[in-house]
Amino acid sequence: MEAGPRNTEQGTQDPRDEAPRLSPDGPDEDAVTPEVEVELRPQRRLRIWQLAPIVTLAAIGSLMFAFPLAFGTGDGGAVVAMLGLLISCCAAGWGMMAARRVGHVWPGLPARGSGERPDWRVLALHVAGAAALVALAVWRVARLR
Repeated sequence: MEAGPRNTEQGTQDPRDEAPRLSPDGPDEDAVTPEVEVELRPQRRLRIWQLAPIVTLAAIGSLMFAFPLAFGTGDGGAVVAMLGLLISCCAAGWGMMAARRVGHVWPGLPARGSGERPDWRVLALHVAGAAALVALAVWRVARLR
């Protein structure tokens, strides 16, 4: 047997002849299947197992802060109130970090990754509000003494 050119006309067809033809503006309408968009990642939201420890810690801290202030219990009241304030602030920070991780932002600030810069007036308003709350809390605890 000698090696040489083969005769391809023996009943086999070129597979390129069976492919759908393209018109000048793209594939034929009947050859196109409709596309379906499917989100591969699950929706990012806070779950109950993420929220439960944050809410529990915030409730304990709030009660520790409120009871000594409301009932004026002895010499240790200021210490317990400040510890409760610290625990409440830790729970608030934990909650903010969890919310940021799922994509929530502070009101008036741009979303993460949007490329927009935050407005300095909105930032100043947030800082002033937090400073006022801290000042009121420290002033109230200082009045216990």
